[in-house]
Amino acid sequence: MKIHNAVALVTGANRGLGLAFTRALLAGGARKVYAAARDPRTIQLPGVQPVALDVTRDGDIAEAARALGDVDLVINNAGISRGSGLLEGDSAAALRAELETNTFGPLAVARAFAPVLARNGGGAIVNVLSVLSWLTIPRIATYGVSKAAAWSVTNGLRHELRGQGTQVVAVHVGYIDTDLARQVQGPKISPDEVARAVLAGVEAGQDEVLVDDLSRQVKLGLAAEPAVYTVPR
Repeated sequence: MKIHNAVALVTGANRGLGLAFTRALLAGGARKVYAAARDPRTIQLPGVQPVALDVTRDGDIAEAARALGDVDLVINNAGISRGSGLLEGDSAAALRAELETNTFGPLAVARAFAPVLARNGGGAIVNVLSVLSWLTIPRIATYGVSKAAAWSVTNGLRHELRGQGTQVVAVHVGYIDTDLARQVQGPKISPDEVARAVLAGVEAGQDEVLVDDLSRQVKLGLAAEPAVYTVPR
């Protein structure tokens, strides 16, 4: 699909990558951009329409799907990290919270907006995943579990929505220069660069966008011996 004249919904749009997506959509000529956040007062970018949407609340999602009937591009960007290993602290609570936002949230949004997209010609759903969909780092292992599950959800949605002509795009990227990775040392990619690459992938009809070299290298390493996900990090 084309970004020019699209009507897009971006979740988690008040900062970081979500904010970068809204800027890139406006720059690309989108006709309308719905910028969603738990508190719409935090949306400050001129030219977008703030929307109250917590992706862990079914009522919020249902109301958004009823109200935003012209959407043809959904960008599931909202995400959280509790910074927990699997065996430390209350890792079960951390994982439940991450699954609710990072896995069940995008699924619920996709379920609610699938009929909207069908009425509008198919459109596209973009799920922001991570290189950690494919491997685990101990200090944020629960986050990786939630993103691995979201990758599987994305692959399933792609097959189930193919019949209505909806493009489903999985986005894999390493460390982005946002609050989520503020404690990470080392190279980070700018959120604006990520947003531009993803929208270019949507326009090119791609099923998967590997934004950076790290993601491309890790994907190649899935079939290596030993596989990249078995090597300590």
